[in-house]
Amino acid sequence: MTAPHATPSASARETTEGTVYTVTGGDWDEVVAAAAKADDERIIVNMGPQHPSTHGVLRLILEIDGETVTEARCGIGYLHTGIEKNLEFRNWTQGTTFVTRMDYLTPFYNEAAYCLGVEKLLGIEDQIPDRATVIRVLLMELNRLSSHLVAIATGGMELGATTIMIYGFRDRELILDIFELVTGLRMNHAFIRPGGLAQDLPPGAVDQIRALLKTMRKNLPEYDKLATGNPIFKARLQDVGYLDLAGCMALGVTGPILRATGLPHDLRKTDPYCGYETYDFEVPTADTCDAYGRFLIRLEEMRQSLRIVEQCLERLEPGPVMVADKKIAWPAQLALGPDGLGNSLDHIKNIMGTSMEALIHHFKLVTEGFRVPPGQTYAAIESPKGELGAHMVSDGGTRPFRVHFRDPSFTNLQAVAAMCEGGQVADVIVAVASIDPVMGGVDR
Repeated sequence: MTAPHATPSASARETTEGTVYTVTGGDWDEVVAAAAKADDERIIVNMGPQHPSTHGVLRLILEIDGETVTEARCGIGYLHTGIEKNLEFRNWTQGTTFVTRMDYLTPFYNEAAYCLGVEKLLGIEDQIPDRATVIRVLLMELNRLSSHLVAIATGGMELGATTIMIYGFRDRELILDIFELVTGLRMNHAFIRPGGLAQDLPPGAVDQIRALLKTMRKNLPEYDKLATGNPIFKARLQDVGYLDLAGCMALGVTGPILRATGLPHDLRKTDPYCGYETYDFEVPTADTCDAYGRFLIRLEEMRQSLRIVEQCLERLEPGPVMVADKKIAWPAQLALGPDGLGNSLDHIKNIMGTSMEALIHHFKLVTEGFRVPPGQTYAAIESPKGELGAHMVSDGGTRPFRVHFRDPSFTNLQAVAAMCEGGQVADVIVAVASIDPVMGGVDR
């Protein structure tokens, strides 16, 4: 008799036809235990890196036993953008055009973290105009809305709830229309610059944002009706992707995943920036530690963002949007011209015709960039996915010596194994969706 594996009660000998086992009997429990150790039913499968449920080019290596995931590992690096390295070859202002493309669903947060770091190194944090700071907060909170809408929409789509997907992208489109009105682009704006903003809000922007708030307040309850109390939706999310507070602390996980464990950790409250300590809003939490709790938190965070945007509109006072120091301030006098969006011709005529010093500064600023004193700093903000930090080093030149981002998607992906191992293959989709990773931020 031939058998694939030896048992304690069998002896083996080699013959011309292969290994022959002589089974002499034995305890049945021992036979079952030996069979359980056999890896015949365990297979390795690759999910991705081209897969509609991996939120980009994420490769998941899963070892499965039947339908149960026994081991889950992440394979990253397929986007290979090299953004952090590229920053070392451009001046400090040009860096915004790179960082905005990292987590492409939260471009304003990438820009804000980067610019706050540059402003710390320059020592001009107190010189940033109030209007610029308020507009930064306004754009970031609108961006939180658009990012969470994608998280909920794609998460719903992966579960087969296509109506949620349609609603989510419908509402996100309204926000992208505002971004296009304000910056000229729907994504990758490079609008927040060291020292302030690229330009002021255009005419009619405030009215359109007010109209958006009204529409969003009407539309958000639809997600509750569709999903929050839906027994099928709840059954797919509850107790799936479980990660408790100890797990989050051990892995450095932040954002909605951490707040779903009941800890109200939000950098807007615990380590405020851009004047967040003066805004009235709540930090939503849940105690479920699962995918359903993260969904509820994102829904409530959107409501809180609407509150903050409303307060921003009330605070908008006329004033400059760029720091006064002309040796730092990138020209913010922009106007529509035949080339699309460029410097105001009146501004150029003024520089060229009235002040030789202004012309020299303009030329040096655009071609070479400003110098940043030697030193290093870390600037952290609360992005929709968690703590987004920028560690920046300057050697006193016009370009960064080193920039490294602590991207929340990268850190939170460490939780995949803890969330998925021991669960079903189908639940891997739910767990990854609840993390809401974006590979642009992971593969920097």
